[in-house]
Amino acid sequence: MDKRITIYDLAKTLGVSAGTVSRSLNDHPSISQKTKDRVIFMANELGYKTNKFAVNLSKQKSNTIGVIVPKLNSIFMSTVLAGIEKVANEAGYNLIISQSLESMEKEKLNAKTLYDSGVDALLVSLAYDTTDFVHFANYIKNKIPLIFIDRVHNLPNCSTIIIDNKSAGFEATEHLIAQGCKNLLHISGNLKRNVYSERLKGFQEALAKHNLKFKDANLLESDLAPSSVKEVIAHIKSVDIPIDGLFVANDTFAAHCIKELKKEKYNIPSDIKIIGFNNDPISELVTPALSTINYPGYELGVLAGQSVISHLNGGIDLHPANSITLRHKLIIRESTL
Repeated sequence: MDKRITIYDLAKTLGVSAGTVSRSLNDHPSISQKTKDRVIFMANELGYKTNKFAVNLSKQKSNTIGVIVPKLNSIFMSTVLAGIEKVANEAGYNLIISQSLESMEKEKLNAKTLYDSGVDALLVSLAYDTTDFVHFANYIKNKIPLIFIDRVHNLPNCSTIIIDNKSAGFEATEHLIAQGCKNLLHISGNLKRNVYSERLKGFQEALAKHNLKFKDANLLESDLAPSSVKEVIAHIKSVDIPIDGLFVANDTFAAHCIKELKKEKYNIPSDIKIIGFNNDPISELVTPALSTINYPGYELGVLAGQSVISHLNGGIDLHPANSITLRHKLIIRESTL
């Protein structure tokens, strides 16, 4: 491997001090234009590359924002990342994106790696099984902005950006009830996470409002992997009173449910009405088209990016902010009509 050219190599070649080279490369007014031109020409000739890490270290700023998400192959999360990246890049920041793969241990490792890399801020959507948050202590202690998005946890001096998941869960469930459903099943993700526990609360409140009793058989907690659809079908077949409405925690899993239920000769929506969550593209591609809750992922990403950059640039102080809530929207399609 070729040796990396340093300012000391340039200084030796040019017969000047390293300080003169450094000031020339940084367009310092104390250096003549003739010397600057000479230094820049030689730097280009020898293939010198600026050591951005060293420069940023001296400035105590890396111009990078760390992001930890559960999975990169999530349509929803990819739209969130697109929003963050647009705003960050326009402001001169780069993103370092990592995925926890739904593992707290991987999330801990990612948080440490990003901290050691000197990121200026961290945006996090929590893994399924995260139960302690000590891996974020260094960020809080050293006043590095930390924002939780979507899957959040309330920590001191940390902001959250979410939708009102309880209200969204209530609307989805009440829509099914309004369409005549009497025995509903909510297929949830891991209830340790706020997004799923809050949607369940909304589901339960809607049942209570319409005098429908919530029983254990009305809830199925799932990892939402395609392979888990068989458990859903088995559960639907096992209950005494036929299930006539499904509220599913995300659109992809809802689409898999539709596919398997049709194989089992269920007619949708006449036998079972189904509503998903997120408004992913698959919701319009599946047959019948899937009713869902629109979760504005791109807007969430843009807001997260704007919030953290405004804080870094001194425009706003995030620390007193408790939570920013975006609007969701019920979208009705053929799967519930």
